[in-house]
Amino acid sequence: MKTRREIIKAAAEVFERRGYAAATMAEIIAAAGVTKGAVYFHFASKEELAQAVIDVQSDWVDTGLEPAPGFQAVIDATMVYANALINDVIVRATNRLVIEHGSFDMPNSEPYQTDILTIRDLVIRADEAGDMLPRLDPYAVAKTITGAFTGIQLSSQVLSQRTDLVERLVFMWRVLLPGLVQPERLLTLDPTGSPHVRPRAAA
Repeated sequence: MKTRREIIKAAAEVFERRGYAAATMAEIIAAAGVTKGAVYFHFASKEELAQAVIDVQSDWVDTGLEPAPGFQAVIDATMVYANALINDVIVRATNRLVIEHGSFDMPNSEPYQTDILTIRDLVIRADEAGDMLPRLDPYAVAKTITGAFTGIQLSSQVLSQRTDLVERLVFMWRVLLPGLVQPERLLTLDPTGSPHVRPRAAA
């Protein structure tokens, strides 16, 4: 299993740097430092290897701590994901692979849906806590947040190699919050995230 994990990590590094279409099995084999036979013993194709990277991506939403109350938990979840994008090559590779899913013979929308449903559940909790404006559909709110985040992180990647991702994300929340949260609750929320989840710079 150690060899399989090493191959997946090497593949993630290549996919994150080169993208799915440009990456080659030869590059992945060289990055993993294993034989061609070892790679093909575990993975029959580049697409199968890409799916393995997606399948084992880090559980970015599990901080190991109790979630913040109300809508702060939604903000915090996006900050945790931003931190994962900055520091975890598997998450970065998965993000790029999912965005480039049109290159796959069998596109996989599950990671998108998983993120949307994670945010939806947090929005429902925020609504039950009295934070949300009335008559907002939690699923529509979750789709809007994840779509906005996707666009922001892509822009940040292209323009600054994600060095301004957190700044962009904080600004996104400053713009979106008045249209989502009860006015009297706005002052209780921190758009920079709770202190224990604020993204840190990559080592």
